[in-house]
Order: sequence, then structure tokens, then C-alpha cells
Amino acid sequence: MIRPTLPRLTALLTAAVVATGLTACGSGDASDEPTNAAASTAAGPTEVTVQNCGTPVTFPRPAKRLYVNDGNMISMALAIGAERSVAAVSSMQRDAPVLREHYGAAAVDGLKQTAETYPSRETVLAQRPDVVFAGWNYGWDETRKLTPAGLAKQGIAAYTLTESCRQGTGRARGTVEPWTALRTDLTNLGAITGHEDGAAKAVGDIDRRLKALRAAPQPAKKPTVFLFDSGTKAVYSSGRFGAPQAILDAAGARNALEDLDDTWTEVSWERVIASKPDAFLFVDYPPQSFEDKVRVLRARAGVKDLPAVKEGRFLNLPYALWTSGPLNIDAAEQARKALEGWALVPRAPAD
Repeated sequence: MIRPTLPRLTALLTAAVVATGLTACGSGDASDEPTNAAASTAAGPTEVTVQNCGTPVTFPRPAKRLYVNDGNMISMALAIGAERSVAAVSSMQRDAPVLREHYGAAAVDGLKQTAETYPSRETVLAQRPDVVFAGWNYGWDETRKLTPAGLAKQGIAAYTLTESCRQGTGRARGTVEPWTALRTDLTNLGAITGHEDGAAKAVGDIDRRLKALRAAPQPAKKPTVFLFDSGTKAVYSSGRFGAPQAILDAAGARNALEDLDDTWTEVSWERVIASKPDAFLFVDYPPQSFEDKVRVLRARAGVKDLPAVKEGRFLNLPYALWTSGPLNIDAAEQARKALEGWALVPRAPAD
């Protein structure tokens, strides 16, 4: 996921819309039920067609040379057991420790990383992929000519992260509820790689743990949490279509930006102050460290006096836990424990 506030990644952002290829669907679906997105029609024994961003897209089945960008999408491939289908990855380095912890060093270290940050079109094409898995602000970039439409002209199928699907002609992203987006991607990826059983197991694990979180005692009034991704002059955070919305809701909290119809986006410090958050949660994302973010909060007029800042209600979690992927459920569980520790939600009974 690209932050426009980070100078080294500014060139990756664009405002244009792809004229052909995968297009975003319309208004958001607020339901929390999985969609029947995978393998809706089969074009033949060696192909599968799935719905992606509201458009049917045909993929080779099973994909044998999958190129995957970013830690959250790499975690999806690992979660369903499709690592042997992955020809190459990019932008994994910052997430490698957490991926090793969850999926094992052998699976992670066996992946071929071709770029430490987001790849160029040439880097991707050099790996001769049959499928590329990326997203808008997660690798797709018109200025670099790395787009689903451009890959299609090369005979390469492209799958777009559902969380990043564009809403229309602007930059706003997100078209379905975040847990639904995640289930959709896991199920579709399973169909594309031939790992349907692994995908069903991953979705089942998420749903089981999500059910347990929702069964935990709930506060009379949900505490408000502000997710601080990065920023100094303004703050990069996430609205109601981003994975943090689903994470915070499952943890028993209210996302301070739940009224914004977008995923990852930038807001003013005035918006932060007005939300009066009970806690700040951080995305562990370079180049702004956890300590840097805390210093920014404690130096900012109107922010430093907030009870959340004065009492140090801060939780820092890795990037791969916040961006749409199977580790979102881990983030929800850790956020719940932190909220319980701050006495913002009732403690769940011990198992």
C-alpha cells in the first residue's frame, strides 16, 4: 500500500483510471457474508473465470507462475498453501519476519524477491508470470505502465486486491465490506492456483476466530480508535472500506474514520483532534518509526492533551496485519487484548 505522504513512494500514486481491463464495481456492499466469487464459470479444464472488482476475469488454472506484490498479498498465497505456485514476489522485506512467524521460514525464504519495493513493469515481465496479483496503490501504477490492462495486452492475467478496487473515476477505493473483500480474495486465489481446500481452511479459521471475538463482552459504548499510519503535516489513515475498519470493529472499537467512503486516505490533524480517540493504533511502516509517531503526537498542539496520548494508549502492529490479508484476524485479536488492558472494553472470560 502506497502512502502519498512518504516522499520515496510519491511517484507511485496516480489519479487516472484504467480505460479497459478490470474495473471497479459501484456502491459498497455493507453485508458481512462471503460472496460466491470463486470459479463462477469455468472456461475450460485449464482456465477459471472469477469476479474481480465487478468484472469477470479468466485465469489459467492452475496458475504456475504467480507474481505477487506486497506482504499482505504474499500472506494470502502462503495461507492457502500456494507458495510453490509463486514464481516471484516484491515488497516483502519489511514483512518477512512476521510472515516467517506465521507461515514458517522455509516457505518464506523460498520465495524469490525481485524488488524490495514496488516493481517496475520490466521487473515483473522478466519473471514470465502467467498471473500477477497486485492492487491499486499496492503496485498497479499507470505512470509505470504496470496495470491490469497493460498486462492483458501481454497475455498475462491480472488479479486486483479487492480492498483496492476503485469506486469510479476518482482515487477512492473500496467497494465491499472488508471481511467480505478478504474472503473473496482468498477464495478466488484458491480457485486460480488450484488450492481450494487451503482457501476454505483459511477462510474457516478467520470466521471461527471472528465469531469468538464477536461473542466477547461488548462495551456499552464502543471506544474510538484512530489508526495512525504515517504523517506529520497531515495523517494517513483508513476509512470504512479499509481492513482496519473490520479489525477495529471485531475488536470491539469504533474506527474514528468510519464515515469516510474510502480505504487508505489522508486526513487533517483537525480531524484527528475532533475524533477525540480513546487510543491510537499504529502501522509499523517505514520510514516513520513507532517512536517518531509518538513524538509527533506528543508535540502536536491539540493532540498532546488528548487522554489517549497522555496515558500512552498506543499499540504498534506490522504492516501485513493492517493491510487486507489473513493476518487481519491476528490484528483484531491483539487490538482486543490492548483495549481490555486499557479497560476500554470488558475483559473476555478466560478459556
